[in-house]
Amino acid sequence: MKESILHYIWQYKLFTQRGLTTTDGDSIEIIDIGKLNADAGPDFFNAKVKIGDTVWAGNVEIHTLASDWNRHNHQIDKSYNTVILHVVKKSDTSIFRADGEKIPQLELQYAADIEQNYEALINDRKWIPCADKIADVPSIFIQSWKNALLTERVVQKTEHIQALLSENNQLWEDAFYVSLARSFGFNTNSQTFEMLAKSLPLSILGKHKNDLFQVEALLFGQAGLLLQAENDLYQRSLAKEYTFLKSKYGLTPIDGSLWKLLRLRPDNFPHVRIAQFAAIIHSSSKLFSKIIENPDIEYLMQLMKCESSEYWKTHYLFGETSNSKSKKLGKSSIYSLIINTVVPLVFCYASRKGNDELKEKALMLLEKIPAERNSIITAWQNIGMEISSAYDSQAFLQLKKMYCDDKKCLRCRIGHKVLTIKKLEARI
Repeated sequence: MKESILHYIWQYKLFTQRGLTTTDGDSIEIIDIGKLNADAGPDFFNAKVKIGDTVWAGNVEIHTLASDWNRHNHQIDKSYNTVILHVVKKSDTSIFRADGEKIPQLELQYAADIEQNYEALINDRKWIPCADKIADVPSIFIQSWKNALLTERVVQKTEHIQALLSENNQLWEDAFYVSLARSFGFNTNSQTFEMLAKSLPLSILGKHKNDLFQVEALLFGQAGLLLQAENDLYQRSLAKEYTFLKSKYGLTPIDGSLWKLLRLRPDNFPHVRIAQFAAIIHSSSKLFSKIIENPDIEYLMQLMKCESSEYWKTHYLFGETSNSKSKKLGKSSIYSLIINTVVPLVFCYASRKGNDELKEKALMLLEKIPAERNSIITAWQNIGMEISSAYDSQAFLQLKKMYCDDKKCLRCRIGHKVLTIKKLEARI
């Protein structure tokens, strides 16, 4: 059996706790199982156990076999001298600290169902291990776990924001600008869009924000998309303006070949997205400050519903005309920007300021946005999960990617519930 299941049984006190004795016959009372240690050293810190008439405080080490202690060379490692109890599935030898003192051992006794359920989950080849059992888990447990997963996902997204703040002298508007640009890449061109934003400081764009043509010249020029302006008059005009601005500010464009168009719908072409990004820069100043002051879904929708310049109504690329069509950001695109940029930025800002009310408002924005549509969300719905908003879909995306894919059932609240039911039917 895997040692991780023993950690799990110990952590959640799923073992038999009455009449415990050491392998030497001394009575044991578990007062405190300790705190799980995710780093090097003993498995559980600051435990408290009563052995015989003596209460011991220290650490607990867990192994499948007692002999694993020696196999891992703990008997010569002074950092394990603090171990007061060795918890094992089977005691096949006595074990000693580095100073030669014998360590008490406890053979865990627990319901066989737990181990059987775990093996059934780990060996299951369904879309998720508990696909045929999750419907039996009470909705209150799923809702509680969903709330925790959503917060976990948003916090993970703020890690990138923290890095952007460090790179931008803790200036929130600048970090928001780069993060928003990244989201405009809509996965396929996210990294390239971020490179573009980092190559063109917001302070420079701000000096020209009242002139959409100059904003486009700076963005398309820095994107490396004006180097071959041949037959298109508008592209040549942008290139001429950019040449002047590039020299004025000492700018260096990124490599235009980094942009990807393959298998993208025309509405997602980077040229269109850059034009839309330019429109937002042009139409709004202090954008992040405005969002912080009014994190309302309707206000955000209006704030980002900007239309690109006239040229892009009949173009998806430079030099290739198309039927006239408005290039406003669609609802689904704005929703994506709110999910991936606005919510994490506002949450991060609120966390820094200790503003719990604003943190809650950031998360509640997701309840006003329809659930995302993708294969993962569809699969969850097919096994009976109710997913009606982005709050739900973001939580279930986190569950699938961070827990189910790696079969981290022992760290999942749903997995915990499944593991502790009477018995999972044996599956092949």
